[in-house]
Amino acid sequence: MARRRRNAQPIPTWSWQEQAACRGMDLGLFFGPDGERQPEREKREAAAKKVCFSCPVRLQCLEHALTYPENYGVWGGMTEDERAAERRRRRRLASAAA
Repeated sequence: MARRRRNAQPIPTWSWQEQAACRGMDLGLFFGPDGERQPEREKREAAAKKVCFSCPVRLQCLEHALTYPENYGVWGGMTEDERAAERRRRRRLASAAA
């Protein structure tokens, strides 16, 4: 479990990355170039997600990206738009539970 900072956000731990399926791969697969067209982006993101879905630390990666938040690229099998939607969903659930 990560320690917490004064602002209540956990201090990140990166040890999970040692087992990541993407370790050593070209980051261009997970982070597209500026000006990338939609068809190319969809193909690249699908290929990145394929790597993520076979990854033994996918959930740790996704939680990291949702917590800090990572605003760009594919993390834990989700694109930036999918992660933004998941953060909104979690906020709604937290508000409903309060």
